Amino acid sequence: MAMMKREAIREFFRRLSVANPAPQTELEYASAYQLLVAVVLSAQATDRSVNLATRRLFAAAPTPEAMITLGEDEVAEHIKTIGLFRNKAKNTVALSRLLLERHGGEVPQERAALEALPGVGRKTANVVLNTVFREPVMAVDTHIFRVSNRTGLAPGKDVVAVEQALMRRVPKDYLLDAHHWLILHGRYVCTARKPDCAGCSVRDLCTWRDKTV
Repeated sequence: MAMMKREAIREFFRRLSVANPAPQTELEYASAYQLLVAVVLSAQATDRSVNLATRRLFAAAPTPEAMITLGEDEVAEHIKTIGLFRNKAKNTVALSRLLLERHGGEVPQERAALEALPGVGRKTANVVLNTVFREPVMAVDTHIFRVSNRTGLAPGKDVVAVEQALMRRVPKDYLLDAHHWLILHGRYVCTARKPDCAGCSVRDLCTWRDKTV
């Protein structure tokens, strides 16, 4: 796999930014707390399925206090349509309790504090830091991992290696929104099984040898 050159990377993000100047997460939320819960619930689940579940969940429990009151069994009932729902319900109630005990019910802005919450790993922490607090960090999910490796943008053997490569290679003036552009590109264009190379706006910049017609 040939690495995408620096000038091509800048053009890559320029085109994505022109097509979508203000990219947003597709998860639905009304507060930092709700986004945190939604991202925890999104592990091994689609944003669409999470949104369907959280519309009811957040109507019943929009705050950490309300989530604890609702209780683990009722949370599980609200999210039973998504994978691993029992464990996710347990983590949702537990992280809500810790937010109240340690942070006054507010979502912390520090990575270590976020990763100390049940169900919150590096990727989830990065999503919250980027989306809520607008920090230029990169949350590497399966879409970003695939796009980064397939296109030659930032190849790496694992998600941490890809994250580090992206932080080095993405131009600083595009870094803040790069996470969302790459996820959306992987979700709708550079898909896993049938990438739409013919309709891809950055096809000529991509170094992948097996482009589809």
